[in-house]
Amino acid sequence: MPTLLITGFGPFPGAPYNPTIRLVEELALLKRPALADMKIVSHIFETSYAAVDRDLPALLAQYKPDALLMFGLAAATPFIRIETRARNALTRLPDASGQVLRRRMIAEGGPSTRKMPAPRRRLLAAAQTAGLPARLSRDAGRYLCNYLCWKASEAGGPGLAAFVHVPLVPPPSSARPRRYERKLTSNKLRRAGTRILLAMAAAIEK
Repeated sequence: MPTLLITGFGPFPGAPYNPTIRLVEELALLKRPALADMKIVSHIFETSYAAVDRDLPALLAQYKPDALLMFGLAAATPFIRIETRARNALTRLPDASGQVLRRRMIAEGGPSTRKMPAPRRRLLAAAQTAGLPARLSRDAGRYLCNYLCWKASEAGGPGLAAFVHVPLVPPPSSARPRRYERKLTSNKLRRAGTRILLAMAAAIEK
């Protein structure tokens, strides 16, 4: 039975609400005929370097997933971003635990980028049918999302690994603040996540 590991991140400085938590929880419970013969495993990373370094190798060793689908928040971006590569770069911003990595690169002496082994065009097409704009991205930033991308591509794990940056959407139970665009809703994000997940599952079977 193929295994698909889905991950998200918890809150971090500047983002007390991270919609990837709810998104990953909902996707893990998804019931679709295309997923009937597949094991879905989910995990929410604490938004810290230590958590990624500790949890990712343990997850890959325990579940040996055939595919890894990672979600992260890009609060300032009003569209879904399918990341195509990880950058060998770090920010000086603190993580959720307050840690700051005092270096400029993730891997000293390593390549400047690492390609994400994902069916990018298929995932992009799937996301674009869900009512939210979506684009391919060559820049995953320099924070924890990019760090996870790098570590996942470096780990020699599954042959399929994708990272998806999602926009900030309001919690479904709250009144929508004015600063949220009307098109950015939790329902549309769940729909996009569902179609991306199904596209990733279909890629495993190929």
